[in-house]
Amino acid sequence: MRMHLASLWEIVADTVPDHPALIHAQTRRSWAEFDRRAAQLASAFAAAGLGPDSKIGHYLYNCAEYTEAHFAAFKMSASPINVNYRYLDEELRYLLDNSDSEAVLFHGRLAERIDRVRGQLPKLKLLVQVDDGEAPLLDGAVDYEAFLNSGDPMPRRDRSEDEIYMLYTGGTTGMPKGVMYSQRDQCMRLMRLGFDFRDVPRPASEAEMAANIKRMAQNGELPIALTACPLMHGTGMWAGAMGPMTVGGCAVTVPNLHFDADAVWAEVTRTGATDLVIVGDAFAKPLADALDRAKAAGTPHDLSSLRLIVSSGVMWTMEVKERLLAHHDMTLIDAMGSTEGTTGRSVMTRATKAATARFELADTTKVFSEDDQEVVPGSGEKGLIATGGVVPIGYYKDPEKSAKTFRTVNGVRYTFGGDWATVEADGSITLLGRGSVCINSAGEKIFPEEVEEAVKLNPAIYDCLVVGVPDERFGERVVAVAAPRPGDTLDEADLITFLRDKLAGYKLPKHVVMVDKVQRAPNGKADYKWAKAAAHDALGLA
Repeated sequence: MRMHLASLWEIVADTVPDHPALIHAQTRRSWAEFDRRAAQLASAFAAAGLGPDSKIGHYLYNCAEYTEAHFAAFKMSASPINVNYRYLDEELRYLLDNSDSEAVLFHGRLAERIDRVRGQLPKLKLLVQVDDGEAPLLDGAVDYEAFLNSGDPMPRRDRSEDEIYMLYTGGTTGMPKGVMYSQRDQCMRLMRLGFDFRDVPRPASEAEMAANIKRMAQNGELPIALTACPLMHGTGMWAGAMGPMTVGGCAVTVPNLHFDADAVWAEVTRTGATDLVIVGDAFAKPLADALDRAKAAGTPHDLSSLRLIVSSGVMWTMEVKERLLAHHDMTLIDAMGSTEGTTGRSVMTRATKAATARFELADTTKVFSEDDQEVVPGSGEKGLIATGGVVPIGYYKDPEKSAKTFRTVNGVRYTFGGDWATVEADGSITLLGRGSVCINSAGEKIFPEEVEEAVKLNPAIYDCLVVGVPDERFGERVVAVAAPRPGDTLDEADLITFLRDKLAGYKLPKHVVMVDKVQRAPNGKADYKWAKAAAHDALGLA
């Protein structure tokens, strides 16, 4: 079986042509339409001078065109490039330049930003505007639908499994980096998200893949996956679209200018979604709040179709999982990983609880000390998580960072993403957090995520980020930036007192800065740069 995403999706299109592949608002594309339109778009890209290994920027909100353009890029052996729709001039210019993007697709509401930077991008040769009713066609750009319909579908072709697929990750620090995978390795990841998550045997041939999908279709088991988080990040694109679609499923998206929990639940009901993809508590808490409100009002949301909620990338606490399970019996999968690799997972149902930040390791994952010695289970020693198995080729145009992140230990290649953990006696791990945001106070390492979760145990606190600020005596001191629940108040002294029996003394926040809302990225990940600035401003630090 040719392990290339375009080839796998073409098998799906031939097997279940009439089943839905994409749903966005009133737009609904069957697999046959999805395949044909992507082939037409690929042909249009080629006519515009793009070819194999071209990079095509996606500066878009969630929409059907996002996934459609990915398929088109794969068909012509090019690579789609995800561009954060919150990026302004310098970040936007940097990413499009760093990725060597030759084309960029963008929504009309983002046209002014594109206009301001395009003159600084000598490799950019094509602008394609997706009409969102917000702006006229940018001078020099082409309309997406007209462009797509400008030629005949590109014929199917042989493709190499070694072709490069790339996803940009902003991480918690530093400039965005393009993480490179071979198509073969990316397909292995998607097979796991598509087949393994559903306990369906992973196919070894094209015929077996078609047979599995046909059987699932006949039994009404093809997934309908609703992505509540942005497609511009790996969790949304991989777990919400690519993975379910590789098993013949349908990707559902909702307009995501602003997250609306009630709208997400309404779309679950309208589309009969079987899967919901989120990013931790930043999404799960508002979703649980919406269910509570609807139930209290006597108009509960219909969740009868929902079988699975998948989260990755940010802490998802046991307490919030329990709130969701109180409304509906389903499986909650907390996948631990990053753009650079998948480490393990935690599974929770009504019958089986899973402690916050406790994960079962994948067979290929290890925890090593800083001198590359494997951490002994139950020792209490802290170590760096090393993810094996599917390991990226490296970071695009950054050999130095690649050498530090993707290393070989005892003859095995691993990804060292910077996450620290302890290994429990039973072999599971407790995630501590990312070393790049670790606070060093008098030589002690303090992981913000651990303190944040303790703070959020207080019933008056809705969200929290923890940062370090300069301290003359200890080097850094811990500051919590917290948002109370609507209608609740809590002063600094009371919160610190609450934490005294939950955290070691050196981990306790020395200050608590109360804010109306904790700022996070659209994918729910922590914005530590904002939190540090808020702490500095509140404390009068330079």
